[in-house]
Amino acid sequence: MSDISVLALSGSLRDASFNTALIHAARRLAPEGMTIERYEGLGAIPPFNEDVEAEPPAPVTDLRERIAAADALLIATPEYNYGVPGVLKNALDWASRPSFPITSWVSPLAHKPVAVMGAAPTGMGTVRAQLQLRQLFLWTDSAVVSKPEVIVTNAHEKIGPDGTIRDETTEALLRGLLDALATRTRITRLATAAA
Repeated sequence: MSDISVLALSGSLRDASFNTALIHAARRLAPEGMTIERYEGLGAIPPFNEDVEAEPPAPVTDLRERIAAADALLIATPEYNYGVPGVLKNALDWASRPSFPITSWVSPLAHKPVAVMGAAPTGMGTVRAQLQLRQLFLWTDSAVVSKPEVIVTNAHEKIGPDGTIRDETTEALLRGLLDALATRTRITRLATAAA
């Protein structure tokens, strides 16, 4: 299998974030040939402003370039007020514009394989936030992995701050998600080569 480069975004800026820890776990559990790099510039991305879209700020250009260079995306989202955290949605809004070819520039999210996961200290986990992200990626025509769903509930009991998974089911689901992302990436490569 060819090497697969994955850019991972945690939707939380918190140092002790369960979702950042989930990305650390994914890095350790990644299948052979897959490398996962955590994107750390989320907090530097300014609020989306269509007035400067033609010449976006440097952090936005960096994000877009890193998404374009990666073979796939892995997103770990918390859930705030039944939804996607503002910083994550803002970054994806910048990356998604435009989401269809109305100009010579096309979003780096178009046809990009994406896996979504999330962790929360509650019993509901991040179900609603993940659903919102899946809807967003429908619009950008991204290749979203649908199963398995990794919705880590009671995350404080299942994930250590260093990304150690303390729960066999969570570990199995995370491994399954990464395997599915690798498969989706290979399928996307084949489709692109055949086009």
